[in-house]
Amino acid sequence: MTEGLDAERARLFALLGRLLAAPPDADLLARLAALQGDDTPLGRGIAGLARAAAEAQPAAVEREFFDLFIGVGRGELMPYASYYLTGFLHERPLADLRGDLRRLGVERAPDVPEPEDHIAFVCETLSGLISGSFPAGEGQAGAFFTRHLRPWAGRFFADLEGASAARFYRAVGALGRTAIEIEQAAAELPP
Repeated sequence: MTEGLDAERARLFALLGRLLAAPPDADLLARLAALQGDDTPLGRGIAGLARAAAEAQPAAVEREFFDLFIGVGRGELMPYASYYLTGFLHERPLADLRGDLRRLGVERAPDVPEPEDHIAFVCETLSGLISGSFPAGEGQAGAFFTRHLRPWAGRFFADLEGASAARFYRAVGALGRTAIEIEQAAAELPP
C-alpha cells in the first residue's frame, strides 16, 4: 500500500515540477484534460486541473507562463525559495539547498539555467527522492520536504492560485497548494 501511495506522490510532484518548468504543449494539455478526480481535496484539485487543461489553448498557456514567471523585467511571481524566504534571490536558502543536494548526490542538469531553488527543480527533486530515483537513503524525502518545501511552497502555490495573470495556472496553484497541505499533515503524523 505504501509503495503505491509513494508512487502516486512521486508522480504528483513530478507533474507539478514539469508544469512549473515550462508551459505544457498541446499533447500534455490533452493528457491532463483526460484526468479524473474524485471528491477528496486532492481529487478536486486534479479535476480542476483537468477542466483547466480542457479549456486551455497552448499559445495562451505559453503567454500565461511568460507573464507569471518570466515577464519583461520579471514575472508576476518569483518561484524561488530564496525570494520567498528572504525577499532576495541567491540567498541562504539556495546555499542550504545546494549543500543538501550535494550530500544526496543530486545535480541540476547542465542545460537548466534556473538556480536549484526554483519551485520546479525542488518539486522534481522531491519526486525523485520519494520514488527512489535518486541514490539517497530511506527517509530523505520527508527531511527534504520539511527543509526545502514546507517553509515556503504553500505560500507560493497560494500566490499562483490568486495571481492576476493566472488562468490555467490557477488550477496548478490549487493542486500544488493541496499537495503541500497533505504533505504537511502527513509530516505531523507520529511515526
